[in-house]
Amino acid sequence: MRKKFSSCGSLKGWLYLLPAILFLGAFMVYPLVDVLIYSFEEGYNSASQTYFGTGTYNYSYVLHDPYFLQAVKNTFILVIITVPLSTGIALLISAGLNSITPLRELFQTIYFLPYVTNTLAVGLVFMILFKKTPYSDSLVNLLITFFGGNSVDFIDGPYPAKMFVLCFYTIWVVMPFKILILTSALSSVNQEYYNAAKVDGTSNFRIFMRITLPMISPMIFYLIITGFIGAFKAYSDVVALFGTDLNAAGMNTIVGYVYDMLYGDSGGYPSYASAAAILLFAIVLTITFINLLISRKKVHY
Repeated sequence: MRKKFSSCGSLKGWLYLLPAILFLGAFMVYPLVDVLIYSFEEGYNSASQTYFGTGTYNYSYVLHDPYFLQAVKNTFILVIITVPLSTGIALLISAGLNSITPLRELFQTIYFLPYVTNTLAVGLVFMILFKKTPYSDSLVNLLITFFGGNSVDFIDGPYPAKMFVLCFYTIWVVMPFKILILTSALSSVNQEYYNAAKVDGTSNFRIFMRITLPMISPMIFYLIITGFIGAFKAYSDVVALFGTDLNAAGMNTIVGYVYDMLYGDSGGYPSYASAAAILLFAIVLTITFINLLISRKKVHY
């Protein structure tokens, strides 16, 4: 009888999961397998559904394409700079918000506003702040020259200046969500730990390092993982700043490269796009796996 009830419960559980399984299979697993197949079909034509061979040539072409290598470089720089900085700044701001009482909700709303604002609209604002025009050197350059510096073309100028604007913009866009998550995590920490530490005369810095960080480490780890994934998928942010011809600007990303191979000026090469997409998937999967291994020692659940 017990086995019968156990099997019925197991069947009911699978029935509950069936809609999600069908959805994931149709919209995630099948497209991924399809793209993997396309990546090995050389010269695939989407109109005629034909190709002239199979092999690893598409991967070889992509890995030797200077545009793809530049996109990989841009993406890795963006990830390495923006993920740690945005998480660290968000943690400091959240700790500050958690320690104040007056106007806390107002400040939380102000910090969250960039997250609900359209990224293209924010990009236009950043262009106004940084882009030099025939009529103005931009607001940022006016400040630089006011303090005795030389004006810099942040949008059409040297590569370091453009990368600085892109990283600054990305941090600005992603930080509000991290502040919201970390503020909620900080408010959920049991106050009894803090009270016991204060009775023992523990300093605020030691309380933060020994109590606060371990208690909210799962949320920090979640933000780092999602931050890595989001930064590797960056594209619309770059378009908002530098326009659609990202290869000419030298600011393309891996996702932008995939899009260009499908629909851009160099479009019409779904096999190359599929190979680049699989390489991106492998990179993100590898980094996520490494983070999961690190989390076993550093995250306290």
